[in-house]
Amino acid sequence: MTAARRYRRGGRRPVTGSDALGLLGRAARGPRIWLVAAAALGLSGGRFRRRAALRGMMAAGLASGLVRVVGARRPQPSWFPSGPAAAGVAFAAGAGQEVAALAPPLVAVAALAGYARVRAGAHDRSGTVAGAAVGAGTAVLTRRFWPVAPHEPAQVRTALEPSDVAPSPTGAGLVVVVNPSAGSSGRAAEELRTELPDAEVIELEEGDDLLAALDDAAARGCAVGVAGGDGSVNAAAAVAARAGVPLMVVPGGTLNHFAFALGVQSIADASQAVRDGRAVLVDRAVIDGHTFVNTASIGSYVDLVDAREQMEDRIGKWPAVVVALARVLRTARPVDLELDGVHRRVWMVFIGNCRYHPSGFAPSWRERLDDGLLDIRIVDGTRPWSRLRLLASVLTGRLARCGAYEQRHVRSVHVKSLEGPLRLARDGETFEGPEEFTIAKADDPLRVFVAQP
Repeated sequence: MTAARRYRRGGRRPVTGSDALGLLGRAARGPRIWLVAAAALGLSGGRFRRRAALRGMMAAGLASGLVRVVGARRPQPSWFPSGPAAAGVAFAAGAGQEVAALAPPLVAVAALAGYARVRAGAHDRSGTVAGAAVGAGTAVLTRRFWPVAPHEPAQVRTALEPSDVAPSPTGAGLVVVVNPSAGSSGRAAEELRTELPDAEVIELEEGDDLLAALDDAAARGCAVGVAGGDGSVNAAAAVAARAGVPLMVVPGGTLNHFAFALGVQSIADASQAVRDGRAVLVDRAVIDGHTFVNTASIGSYVDLVDAREQMEDRIGKWPAVVVALARVLRTARPVDLELDGVHRRVWMVFIGNCRYHPSGFAPSWRERLDDGLLDIRIVDGTRPWSRLRLLASVLTGRLARCGAYEQRHVRSVHVKSLEGPLRLARDGETFEGPEEFTIAKADDPLRVFVAQP
């Protein structure tokens, strides 16, 4: 019996390299393959992989849009840039700027996809090369309005009295609170017990009072630790500062901004810092007396956080962010304030604990955690089309010249609402604030354990 007959009677033909190339070429016709890649990066965890996914999709979208706009007229010459090639290389080059290790495999996939489409006759070779050039250029262009974040932690000074934090090889005297609602799990608690066998590890149950547990831990231990996200770390920082004890930060949330700034990326990092007694002094800021270690805000961002929290249990955090952003952009209105006695009508006020980079409304990292400054960024609400002007300025890299945007660096700012009590946000958590309050650097710094430089 011939092979052809066996195949007709239901025999399975082995998949060949040509079949795989054809499948890859068909998948690369639209954005599906890169959407899947972005989703895989986002779900794999880590702030830099999420940034890689976002930059990759941003670059791919810009490259595809550029090719479509320029190629609207027909017929097109054979060398006209290929849209799929532009999108593929843009995604690979964009993601690779955030995580260098991703560049080789993603570029290889983009190159194979381009070759498959040329082999299938869907695109000319010169058009594919031109598309790749457009994609690479677009990926580099994204740096103009969204700079690539450094992978190094912020610089922090050596503690002024380092002998105050004695090395603890087994974790004796340390009490760590593990907050499961922030994403930390029983596995984190077990790893902490293995790394620091003499430390006391408290696992909270759903509904337990985090602040009460932290207060109790600070009262009983000579150092307090917390495993959770930035909201949990914020609460622990306030407790540690009030009790005058050093703080151990264990990353266990979604973003872990403060832990990354300290160079603490794992339980092993945090535990080694305790064993070595390696601690530093960093700035702490307060808004209406409430501690924050990363950022605080007034205005539309508070509405965004509230809207996200209403939906995230049903649809997940990141889909909730997208839906909430669309809702807030449609319904938000400016707020009337006095900032240091000067009347302002603003869409939003961002406050960073220390100077953030880059400028604009994508603050991502700090070079220092002890510069003594607040980073104040304001979107003015009095100018016509202020939101659209701000967006256009960000996209063209001219934010510093946009009249709707203002940035200043100060030690404190006094806020008075002309519309009654304000709702405020600090480190991703919202709360009811008063009509008048001060945002300032705290007089006493925070002592925290940090990873080996």
